[in-house]
Formats: sequence, structure tokens, C-alpha cells
Amino acid sequence: MSNNEELKGLSGWLILVGIGVVMGPIRLFATTFPLFQPIFSDGTWEALTTVGSEAYSPFWAPLIIGEIVYNVAMFAALIYLAFLFFSKNYRFPFTYILIVVISLIFIPLDSWLVQFAMPDEPIWDPETAKEFFRVLIGGIIWVPYLLLSKRVKATFVEKMPNKSSHQDASEA
Repeated sequence: MSNNEELKGLSGWLILVGIGVVMGPIRLFATTFPLFQPIFSDGTWEALTTVGSEAYSPFWAPLIIGEIVYNVAMFAALIYLAFLFFSKNYRFPFTYILIVVISLIFIPLDSWLVQFAMPDEPIWDPETAKEFFRVLIGGIIWVPYLLLSKRVKATFVEKMPNKSSHQDASEA
């Protein structure tokens, strides 16, 4: 058995990556739905978006809608990521890294945008800082692993375009 064949498979450190991949969409749904659902059921939306109300800001509607769109897109991306992981698709490492990078950009960007609706609030509240550092530390650990690991290179090979078949087709 070749060394590549011994390393191929969702085992070793990839088990920890897999746990994170499975928990990602569950965690996002469990934290996001309870946050946004009351906004539309308890009158908060109306209070934040009705001109003349005490809590009104013209930034609330686009901010809330933008966060919902981002979270729905991220949920879909995390489901797709899980599909790529379990199908051992060659796109998994790139997609994982892309999601980490997007998250690291979105968290501070969103915090900055919230300042337009709530200028007296600190940009980095404890929850935002915690989430940012959770993603950052995860990225610091797993991005190099996904880029350098022989197991990753041996496992995520499904659906990989075959370079020789592209050359054969262009020569014909």
C-alpha cells in the first residue's frame, strides 16, 4: 500500500475538521434564528424602521436585511462545505479557506456598519470580539493544515479535473 493510500480518508486530524464542518451550520442556525426571529414578531422591526419612532435610524433596515442575507448565504455555504467534505471533493480546502476569509472580513465590517445605527455603542462588544477571535484562531490552526497536510492532499481528490484529459482534448 502506497503512502498516499494510507493517508487517504477522513481520519486523523480531519476528524476534528469534520466535527467543525458538521457543527458549523447547526451553530449558525441555533445562534442566528433566535436573534432575528423576535425582531419581526415583537414590534422591534417597526420601532427601528418607522420614521419618527424613538429608535428609528435609516441604517437599521439595510443593516438587518444585510445581516439576514449574509447569514442565509453563510448557512448555504456551510451546508455546501459539509457536502464537499463528506464527498472528499477537491474544492473542500479552497472553500473552507474562502469561508474563513469572508467571515474575518464580514465580522469587523458588520461591526463598523452597526456604528451608523448605534454611534454610542463600542465597535467591539464582547460577543463580536469572541466571534472574531474564534474564527481567527480556527483559521490560524486549520488553514495551514489544509494547505500543507499530506492527508488533505491525498483525501480531497474527488471530481478533480484531470490535467492529462484536458491536454488530450486540446491536442485532438
